Amino acid sequence: MSFEEYTALARQLAEQRRAGEQHAATESARRRDLHAAVDYLQQRLTAQGHRLDQLGRSIRVDQPPAGSAPGGPAEAAGWPGPPSGSGSASGSGSASGFGTGPSTAPGTGDGGSDGAAGVPGRAGVGAYPELPAGEARLALPTAVSPAGVGVPAQRAAAVDPAVELELARRMADEADRHGQQAELLAQRPALLPTWSPLARAVAVYAASGAAAGVLVLALVLASGVGMVDGFTLGAWICAGLPAVAFFGGYLVLGRWGRPAMVTGTPPRYLPLGFLICFLLVPMAYCAYLLLVRGLR
Repeated sequence: MSFEEYTALARQLAEQRRAGEQHAATESARRRDLHAAVDYLQQRLTAQGHRLDQLGRSIRVDQPPAGSAPGGPAEAAGWPGPPSGSGSASGSGSASGFGTGPSTAPGTGDGGSDGAAGVPGRAGVGAYPELPAGEARLALPTAVSPAGVGVPAQRAAAVDPAVELELARRMADEADRHGQQAELLAQRPALLPTWSPLARAVAVYAASGAAAGVLVLALVLASGVGMVDGFTLGAWICAGLPAVAFFGGYLVLGRWGRPAMVTGTPPRYLPLGFLICFLLVPMAYCAYLLLVRGLR
């Protein structure tokens, strides 16, 4: 080898070394970026899990017990594998069959070890278990070559971690969007969700007062036939039915007017409800009297 050839070879080796170092540095930086992305995604998913737990507790959704995670006794019973006593049975079988003679299991054919099939006492174990024709075709897909010889098909291409992380990030974004929508829905009460709290309270107290007004009419009719005296009628109109309407509206607002997720206690506008109920019921009675006199 001449000096020029040696110099060219050394230069080529140096360039290959630099290229290898650059490739190693690039791969190391890529791995660091992937690890950082995985850590960030893990923290994000953990925060999403905590937020979903809080949302479930707020809307009173029962959490699954800690012992019902996947891989419990039900799945362990259905998992393919040796039974619990297989270890002792195989051990006793191999101990009892030791030294009884040469193995009759199929071997390699060259006088070497038979592998798992050559272990005495384990006649049911083969180095290459045979499958039925149908299962063999499903287990080993083949591609027919031009010569007509079946060769194993090529394996699927390796999954790119960066692509998988991008897909996971998009799914996390979608989960955040759905979580925000769920929180917005949880911050609305079941009763008149699109109304403001003041309008909802006015509607509830007015409906309670209207229902009490219907009872006032029933009491007036009962008083006309002599079933209720005048003092009882006045007491129910001035105090009893307005109080019933007020407490009824108060309870309705507390049961169906409270959002599933709310900080503190939502306002129920007690003075406004008291005023509406204690004015609406006597006004219903006065309207009834005016209507009866007008018809006469």
